[in-house]
Amino acid sequence: MIKIRKSTSKDHEEILQLIKQLANSMNALEAVKISSVQLKKDESLFNCLVAESPEGEIVGIATYFYAYFSWTGKSIYLDDLVVKESWRGKGIGTTLFDQIIQLAQESDCTRVRWEVSRHNHNAIEFYEKKQAHIERDIMVCQINF
Repeated sequence: MIKIRKSTSKDHEEILQLIKQLANSMNALEAVKISSVQLKKDESLFNCLVAESPEGEIVGIATYFYAYFSWTGKSIYLDDLVVKESWRGKGIGTTLFDQIIQLAQESDCTRVRWEVSRHNHNAIEFYEKKQAHIERDIMVCQINF
């Protein structure tokens, strides 16, 4: 049975491997600049739910943070939702996603927000099944340092 729990600092290395797995699947591994040392340093800002196998292996993650949007107020921003390939199709992604939704509701958030690549058809289909509104007109902007 898969256990969902909040991550601890001992999980950082396994979490980082799943973050890299996601980036690699998007042909963007070089974009991952974070390290387990940085995760530890940023622990007060870094939030993550982990899906743990009965053997203690982390097989999925949902990283998130609290945000405040001027139009809607307090929200959770779901940053990454990743399940190891060998564990996909077992409902782990759904369970992690549902836990994020529940956490947002319990925290009096007005919404959960996230991004999805327009090329990730499996993820889009998953989110549509969850009744997510996918805004196709907004473009992501950022400045990297």
